[in-house]
Amino acid sequence: MNKKMRELGALKEEALDKGLNESRKELMKLKAQVAMGTVPKNPAEIRKLKRHIARILTLKKSKEAGKKA
Repeated sequence: MNKKMRELGALKEEALDKGLNESRKELMKLKAQVAMGTVPKNPAEIRKLKRHIARILTLKKSKEAGKKA
């Protein structure tokens, strides 16, 4: 596991949900900027947010699977 996943793994479920919602809102804002034709300040931020969201979802699924087992 890399450093980011270990940091996320230490968070509680509520913190993960909050981070997920914040990341999704930020991604929505950036996608709206692109759709309107403006260039975001940091185009790589979209990719970073997508990966962050995927990390959180992966971690939530693995925790959920661990509870069932």
